[in-house]
Amino acid sequence: MGLADHWLKAAYEGASWLKLMRPLESLYVREVERRAAAWRNGRRHPWRAPVPVIVVGNITLGGTGKSPLVAWLGRHLVARGFRPGLLSRGYGGKAEYPLRVTADTRVVECGDEPRMLHDQTGLPVVVDPERARGARCLIEEGCNLIITDDGLQHHRLARDLEIVVVDGARGFGNGRCLPAGPLREPLGRLETVDAVIINGQPHHDVSPSILRSSNTFHMALEPSAWRRVSGDDGPHPLLPLPFSAPPFSPQVRAVAGIGNPQRFFATLDALGIEHQACPFGDHHRFVAEDLAVEDGRVVVMTAKDAVKCRDIAPPDCWALDVEAAPCKAFVAWLARQVAGWTAEAVPHTDPVEKSNG
Repeated sequence: MGLADHWLKAAYEGASWLKLMRPLESLYVREVERRAAAWRNGRRHPWRAPVPVIVVGNITLGGTGKSPLVAWLGRHLVARGFRPGLLSRGYGGKAEYPLRVTADTRVVECGDEPRMLHDQTGLPVVVDPERARGARCLIEEGCNLIITDDGLQHHRLARDLEIVVVDGARGFGNGRCLPAGPLREPLGRLETVDAVIINGQPHHDVSPSILRSSNTFHMALEPSAWRRVSGDDGPHPLLPLPFSAPPFSPQVRAVAGIGNPQRFFATLDALGIEHQACPFGDHHRFVAEDLAVEDGRVVVMTAKDAVKCRDIAPPDCWALDVEAAPCKAFVAWLARQVAGWTAEAVPHTDPVEKSNG
């Protein structure tokens, strides 16, 4: 693990040495609150899209399961008659923005999560650090609803719904803000969002006094299929394992370059797959040596990692697709929220001014 990964591990485990960072935390929180007040008090003005905007974000560093929920929301709202578009910052990508993700877009241009969302949903995906500009691009393509993957702290784009995803296993770590802890914003921010979704069974105290019971829901990430990373032979069922040869199964090397690699390894455990766990940092740029194995061994990885490894993956390298499974209460809540939205033609939009907000 790199230095950032060691720091994040310490923040979630509550390492005592992070107390030294609390003076810097005070400065960070002061700046966060100053910026939020500027938007709240009208000193800065967000751009309001002529279509509904749903922001799916988090208040912690590290993976929480946002992207699978974004994919689920997109498919779910298509079934309700909407034409949603997905908007992403595109962490790690470098391109001319706004960037419309297509089947030919390289991961180095768009980033791993937008590439994965495009492949999994088939929906329009646009990458742009200036999310208001990216939203306009999606609207011009005919989308009548915008779902942003992350962007909770990007106030330049006004939103109709804010949904925060919390990793149930890790919770809020030591409950401190950067750089003394993993929080991007103080926990009080949860009192202002529309819904909080806890991903997985909570093993930490997720502060019931802060998470309002009426707007707190649960979801699970469920494995759905296997795919060969370097092939196009379609999805394979979870069981029997497509890379096994009963009654013996080859040794498996599990690599994960996501925000919380342990979640992937725990999924493999639940599937009964013995493996050698090889965690990497979030958004890790894989090279062939990372995937090298002896003859007869298999490499498995996440779908997010697979989009970066198609050209370097060995023949017996497999990706595990997972899907978000929100609880019925959330599905019902969402239906009530979108009941007043219509899937009508998209109106003309006003220009979006460039902003660093």
